[in-house]
Amino acid sequence: MWNLLRRHVAEDPLAHRSWPEVGRQMPLLQGLSTDEWQRLEARMRHFLAHKTFHGAHGFALSSTRRLQIAAQACLPILNLDDNAYADWHEVVLYPRAFVSRDPWRDEVGLVHEGEWALAGQARHDGPILLAWPDARRSPEIDGWNVVIHECAHKLDMLNGSANGFPPLHAGMQVADWTRAFEAGFADLNRRLDRGETVAIDPYAAENPAEFFAVLSEYFFELPHVLHDAYPAIYEQLRQFYRQDPGARLAPVEHPPWSEDELT
Repeated sequence: MWNLLRRHVAEDPLAHRSWPEVGRQMPLLQGLSTDEWQRLEARMRHFLAHKTFHGAHGFALSSTRRLQIAAQACLPILNLDDNAYADWHEVVLYPRAFVSRDPWRDEVGLVHEGEWALAGQARHDGPILLAWPDARRSPEIDGWNVVIHECAHKLDMLNGSANGFPPLHAGMQVADWTRAFEAGFADLNRRLDRGETVAIDPYAAENPAEFFAVLSEYFFELPHVLHDAYPAIYEQLRQFYRQDPGARLAPVEHPPWSEDELT
């Protein structure tokens, strides 16, 4: 019995000496209650047991790095179900920004190919790709979190395509979601077209899928900024993620995006 128990403890990824200190040092996780912390750890155990981690170009995968990724990835599904991430099984970590070559379709329907240097990517064919330098600094409270961004895309893809309209829970109204997100997306684009300063990262204006992913970052990192800018969207995300970061995180002074940053 003692040997079996000892083996179980050794196999628990959260029994690593760096946890829970790694988590306690993440500003992103501040304010979690004891019950929430226990649920986060349960989600992390499931995540680490069901996701394969690969290091691209020989990048070393330490237990601490796995824990840092898992903690961020599991925060959005804290009050959801482990099956929310069941349709993908791999996390690939790169030592630096990586190049992706993907086709894209222009306004008239012509298909092009291009290369982009990326910090992260959620691929329709399975894995999440992350550049470690960006993933490592993501837990800071600045409205930018590549892990949450890509995980939001994965939740969005549960309806078959990433379009900013993930499957809603029972009790949520399609009309309410559509009204809030369409109005917010139109408002952000209108402000950017006018050259105005905005509270939200302009990358959110790329398309509805990026709008959902970027605003998910703000929801978990700068909830008060998002609530002030788009309270109806905040309410929809509160219902979707079944949690309220604004109730656990203190307001943070965050400068708006200036015109210089938009060019």
